[in-house]
Amino acid sequence: PLTMSVDVITGSDGKARCAWAGAGDTAAVRYHDEVWGTRTYEESALFEALTLGVFEVGLSWSIVFGKRDAFRQAFQGFDVAKVAAMTERDVDRLVQDASIIRNRGKIQATVDNARAMLSASPSLAELAKSYEITRDQPPGSIADLPKSTPQAEAFARQLKSQGYRFVGPTSVYAFMQNVGVVNDHVHGCFRAIKPRRVP
Repeated sequence: PLTMSVDVITGSDGKARCAWAGAGDTAAVRYHDEVWGTRTYEESALFEALTLGVFEVGLSWSIVFGKRDAFRQAFQGFDVAKVAAMTERDVDRLVQDASIIRNRGKIQATVDNARAMLSASPSLAELAKSYEITRDQPPGSIADLPKSTPQAEAFARQLKSQGYRFVGPTSVYAFMQNVGVVNDHVHGCFRAIKPRRVP
């Protein structure tokens, strides 16, 4: 049996999770448990998180997440060098690919972002490390999660100056959540940070 609150769902495995992960959708549950909020600086993981954020602009996360495997195939396993080498013909082909979101601007931005990742200094991993957010307490509820923060605004400005595209503060904050620069698992979730004890 499932027990539910507004912000946390306890699944049949007895683990309490952020409610957005749901209970029955195993792909979303696995993503919640293994990826979202897990700190990583691995290049393809960073590129995937950045790309999903690009495609999420103006859409819901569930739509984008539902096409995650198709995006991985379309963008060559999120291999940065391979995507950076994609041509206008490749972009034309992806615009016809019904398995992904066929937005030419976002597809081209993904190619441009791969090129920026190859050339930009400091690297995306170094920037992500410099914007890490340490919390003393987990967010109390989903309603407490910000859409952006001053760090995300500064991070977005720096990315834009390096040639990245579709990197507004909201999508950059989502990127930060995805790669664990900030842990936004809410209070009660088994992956939430443990509050520091006051001596």
